[in-house]
Amino acid sequence: QVQLVESGGGLVQPGGSLRLSCAASGSIFSIGAMGWYRQAPGKQRELVAAITAVGSTNYTDSVKGRFTISRDNAKNTVYLQMNSLKPEDTAVYYCHADRIYSDYGYLEVWGQGTLVTVSS
Repeated sequence: QVQLVESGGGLVQPGGSLRLSCAASGSIFSIGAMGWYRQAPGKQRELVAAITAVGSTNYTDSVKGRFTISRDNAKNTVYLQMNSLKPEDTAVYYCHADRIYSDYGYLEVWGQGTLVTVSS
């Protein structure tokens, strides 16, 4: 079974920082693009940042200059460094991999989500 497990969420004051991690586990041969999505209460899930297998990145406009996505292919892990956090960044953050090549073939996998709350 292939899983994505997130960690690093929590409560932070406005202007603070958090680092999210997402580790893929299971019998994995390769992983394509990975990304972070978020869903705030009453809103649709949106893409926050994505990174390809070779390191090309893209960000939604609202986080450009504040968030940085990175990955360690040797550890099958993707990170999201979030700086200068704002209350509007409050959401459940989900890790996503669109093409994990495993013993089960090619899989699209979502993590279980981790809550980020930005509040004073």
